[in-house]
Amino acid sequence: MSQPQIQDVFSALGDPTRFAIVESLLRDKELTIGQLAEPHAMSAPAISRHVKVLEEAGLIERKIEKQWRVVRLRQDCFASIEDWLKRYRDFWNASFDRLEVFLEEEQKNAGDTK
Repeated sequence: MSQPQIQDVFSALGDPTRFAIVESLLRDKELTIGQLAEPHAMSAPAISRHVKVLEEAGLIERKIEKQWRVVRLRQDCFASIEDWLKRYRDFWNASFDRLEVFLEEEQKNAGDTK
């Protein structure tokens, strides 16, 4: 599967039910559709629609075991978020480094004029 678009990942996680599904899978590793539906007072088909959105965003995968549909997080599910955050972390770290150099020069220049 290709790397999902970061917008798709954030959009999928923006729904409280889908976010809770991901939280449940982080805790329990694998759950059936029925187990995911229980805490949300939703039907299995309603949860399945949420699961489909998460699957399309590349966050989870489904498999069939006997009569059960089992859902689990993809091993690389947060890779696109990590990549996106790294770009911004690198940008801000470089900006703060430049600001630090600037402020040190300003402080030095202020000391020279006294």
